[in-house]
Amino acid sequence: MSYISEIVFLIVGLAGGAGLGFYGRYLWLEKKNQELGAEAKSIIAEAKREAETIKKEAILQAKDTLFQMKAEFERETRESRKEFQNLEKRILQKEENLDRKAESNDKREVALTKQEKQILQQEKELSDREKELAALVEEEKRKLEGISGMSVQEAKEMLIRSIENEARHDAAVIIKKIETEARETADRKAKDIISLAVQRYSGDYVAEKTVSVVNLPNEEMKGRIIGREGRNIRAIEASTGVDLIIDDTPEAVILSGFNPVRREVARLSLERLISDGRIHPARIEEVVEKVNAEIETSIRESGEQAAFDVGVHGIHPEVIKYIGKLKFRTSYAQNVLQHSREVSFLCGIMAAELGLNEKHAKRAGLLHDIGKAIDHEMEGPHAAIGADLARRYGESPAIVHAIAAHHEDIPAEDVMAVLVQAADALSGARPGARKELLETYVRRLEDLERIASSFTGINKAYAIQAGRELRIVVESGVVNDADVVLLSRDIAKKIECELTYPGQIKVTVIRETRAVEYAK
Repeated sequence: MSYISEIVFLIVGLAGGAGLGFYGRYLWLEKKNQELGAEAKSIIAEAKREAETIKKEAILQAKDTLFQMKAEFERETRESRKEFQNLEKRILQKEENLDRKAESNDKREVALTKQEKQILQQEKELSDREKELAALVEEEKRKLEGISGMSVQEAKEMLIRSIENEARHDAAVIIKKIETEARETADRKAKDIISLAVQRYSGDYVAEKTVSVVNLPNEEMKGRIIGREGRNIRAIEASTGVDLIIDDTPEAVILSGFNPVRREVARLSLERLISDGRIHPARIEEVVEKVNAEIETSIRESGEQAAFDVGVHGIHPEVIKYIGKLKFRTSYAQNVLQHSREVSFLCGIMAAELGLNEKHAKRAGLLHDIGKAIDHEMEGPHAAIGADLARRYGESPAIVHAIAAHHEDIPAEDVMAVLVQAADALSGARPGARKELLETYVRRLEDLERIASSFTGINKAYAIQAGRELRIVVESGVVNDADVVLLSRDIAKKIECELTYPGQIKVTVIRETRAVEYAK
């Protein structure tokens, strides 16, 4: 019993302790809640005080800003008012000025109206005077026509002719003066350079020429060359492309062909066949083939040797071949390859004296006649053909122009082209360099004298110095001193247009006045 009572007492004690614990917890929470409420009220009160402070500051700042804006507005208003007042003053001044100008213009208009009336009156008076003067002039013209016996048109033509003659005279005097002044400086220097070039270059007086006639050991050889039913001669002509002419010429066969290389191949082949004695179609083809190979090698070696001799390098191999072909080409019996060498040397010497590029000048001189290697195969002047070849194989524009202009087919545009022209003339015009047939030579002399005699006022004309100078004597009563200059120029131009000749021709016009009287 006592045991149970203890248990009950223990349970009741535990329950009472728990209730006291819960009640104490409740009291603590209530106290905490009151403290938090008091703190919240304090925070709210503080926030309200801060809000009031911020509101007051904002109101003060807004009032300050409004005050500043009002002051700025008033200041700008005062400035605008002042500016408007200044503008108004200027406008008033301008109005006053315009009024004064308008008044002045009115006065001027009145004055101009008076002047216009005066001018109209003067114009009317001038018109009347002009009519009177025109009538007087017409009357004077009629009187002059009656006195002179010429119409107005005839008088005009006479006056024009007089002015034209006077102008020609003045032009001739000026030309003569300019030429004299130029010769005093340019001719001396040019002669020095040319003479130096000629002295420094020593070439052969007569160059080799190609041969187109083959000598035979006897007359029987003609029959062997012809062969049975002409088979040998046909084989030679077919293999070489050259015509063989066998006529009554004793112990000789003539080779005819436009291609100088083929003609040389035919010549060498025929000489070897004659020396060997075996002449038949198979042997002919064999010999011609060997000679062709030798000629090709000779052409290349000749071109290379020519380039080496003049010191020109870097030439295209095909151009070298064309240079070598010039060995078999002649011009007035002058070998063109030798002529090209001479022109190259002369160009180099003159270029060195003038301070120009010596290598370029030599190159232009060596290649200037390259067109003659194929001019028998193409139409056109050899200068144009040569320029086209040089351009095709990569030569510079200056070299191409010098080749194209060396015979004045186109005007020379630089000094190098002029040097090539001068060197070409020197090489072809020196004594012994070229020769021509007697008939051609005589015909050229006759043509020179004929051209000179075709001009008015010519007394006598003589072709002298083997046709390199034309000396003309004029009538002093017809041609005056000033006309002599124009006459020599006109004759030279006509010779250039109508004749073909090597080198150059000097035209000398002589005018003299003789007074003759006899003592009795």
